[in-house]
Amino acid sequence: MFDDALLLAAENVLAAARLGRVMVATAESCTGGLIAGALTAIPGSSDVFDRGFVTYTNRAKQEMLGLPPSLLASEGAVSEAAARAMAEGALARSAASFAIAVTGVAGPGGGSAQKPVGLVWFGLAGRGRTTSAERQIFPGDRAAVRRATVERALALLAVALRGPPA
Repeated sequence: MFDDALLLAAENVLAAARLGRVMVATAESCTGGLIAGALTAIPGSSDVFDRGFVTYTNRAKQEMLGLPPSLLASEGAVSEAAARAMAEGALARSAASFAIAVTGVAGPGGGSAQKPVGLVWFGLAGRGRTTSAERQIFPGDRAAVRRATVERALALLAVALRGPPA
């Protein structure tokens, strides 16, 4: 199901979480649970993976993660503000110390001039840390965009779990 590179990336996240003795959570829209799926494909992941939220609709983002309707109306679901709020909502609704969130336009439809197919916003929240966000535009078809999103999300989580360089 997941290629060796993604499984290795997931193993790196889990190893870093174990080393730091912390739990992680995910909040996913355009990936539909693939980040959580990659993490839980590794045996024993339950010791550091708390939960994943698949919030494909705006209603799900509101109900499960607490995004205000006003934020979704003004900024849209595919936005920096939504990604940050999704990560913070996942953190607040879990036992995790770190939460990664993704929201984007995987395609093939749904894109616009302002939000093209391939646009993905990442949110990363950590207890006692400022929430960060990152914007990427990935090339390729739906599968390629989703795979690249999972890969980048795992990389962002791994770096955050390792902490700042000494």
